[in-house]
Amino acid sequence: MNLSRILVVDDEPQIQRFLKPSLTAAGYEVVEAGTGAEALKAVATQAPDLVILDLGLPDMDGKEVIASLRGWSDIPIVILSARDRESEKIAALDLGADDYVEKPFGIGELTARIRTALRHRGRRDAIPTVTEVDGLVIDPVKRLVMRDGETVHLTPKEYDLLLLLARHAGRVVTHRALLTTVWGPAHGDDLHYLRVFIGQLRQKIERDPTQPRIVRTEPGVGYRMAEQE
Repeated sequence: MNLSRILVVDDEPQIQRFLKPSLTAAGYEVVEAGTGAEALKAVATQAPDLVILDLGLPDMDGKEVIASLRGWSDIPIVILSARDRESEKIAALDLGADDYVEKPFGIGELTARIRTALRHRGRRDAIPTVTEVDGLVIDPVKRLVMRDGETVHLTPKEYDLLLLLARHAGRVVTHRALLTTVWGPAHGDDLHYLRVFIGQLRQKIERDPTQPRIVRTEPGVGYRMAEQE
């Protein structure tokens, strides 16, 4: 069986000492890098399946690594950083990171995010498939949405918003990414506009819109659709 290879990019020896045995025990092969330059070289030469990336590297900011990688690679990138400012999360995600885990962290949460990112990469080039979450069915081929067997009538923008979240199920999608993709670049900062549409969407698809289980809020960053059950 081929193990997924994980590149851990972090200049803290204690993090490396913790992550290598933990990820190996979880069934992954681990490659290590301590600088941004080493990370870029490792992605090019060792073909990892996913990168775990700290933003605070000694030779460059981790966001520069993301930007450089996204120029030629679609490898999943999970940020693992002590930077807890929302602006840092948003910038990393908008540059192309797949997810963000704050230090200190639990290995269970990190491995769950890794599995999600790897699954998403496997689906990127797949033919659109039906998504089912908490009784909601989204069929992009038929352009059909159903809740417990009943058709859900969505406006075109509500449907586009829901489909975008479904295609990134399990991953956070930033406010700006949602706004610019669904409404265009001119609406990149219309956060209130997005919140209104998310509210309308939840009224139609959630069993209890006040306790959403399908479209979940990532405070200050964006929204995340629950993964298919």
